[in-house]
Amino acid sequence: MSGKDVTLWTHEFAPNGWKVVCVLNLLGLSYESKYVDFSKQEQKSEEHLKLNPNGRIPTLIDHKNGDFVVWESNAILLYLVDTYDKEHEISVTGLDRFTLNQWLFFQASGQGFHSEKIPSAVERYQKEILRVLGVLESVLSKREWLVGGKMTIADISFVLWNEWAIWAFPTLDPAKNIELDMPRDFPAVDAWHKKMTALPEIKEPLAERARNLLAFRARLGQ
Repeated sequence: MSGKDVTLWTHEFAPNGWKVVCVLNLLGLSYESKYVDFSKQEQKSEEHLKLNPNGRIPTLIDHKNGDFVVWESNAILLYLVDTYDKEHEISVTGLDRFTLNQWLFFQASGQGFHSEKIPSAVERYQKEILRVLGVLESVLSKREWLVGGKMTIADISFVLWNEWAIWAFPTLDPAKNIELDMPRDFPAVDAWHKKMTALPEIKEPLAERARNLLAFRARLGQ
């Protein structure tokens, strides 16, 4: 068994595992990352499938709670705050819980990407990026956080995908030269995102992920 509080099956730079890392940091839980290599289909290995029959990451094993296993990133976030956020520092109570769940479902269904540059997929994801950011802007222009008047896992769930959207949007279809200028186009979302990424518990995982991505590109000779 790992000497850490949890083991996290994840990827060195894919977004979903890193939002879990941000929450682990904010809750003060230690973790061991077990990176899978997508090119070798390690997420489909027999060892991992015994834990997660869906064969995707992230998958969390909680050694503090009898090696309990949970997968799907936002389900992991809910499990972590239900189990370890007793003071509700980044979670909420009462009816606000349903609003929080609403945002988690919205994030999971609305943010994503496709690795192949299929024209129809490119167009869809560009439109979805702008649509999701527009929904967030309409809400965050009126209040500071999504639910409960404070930063919660609802907000945190968007951080890594916002990072990906900012980076990836102009690369999806360079020929069209479509820009995504967050401060200009979505100022409330931009301010919200910057508040979260300034926190050490979030800033440090983002920096580690960026280093991993650079190392990956170097291995590919890019």
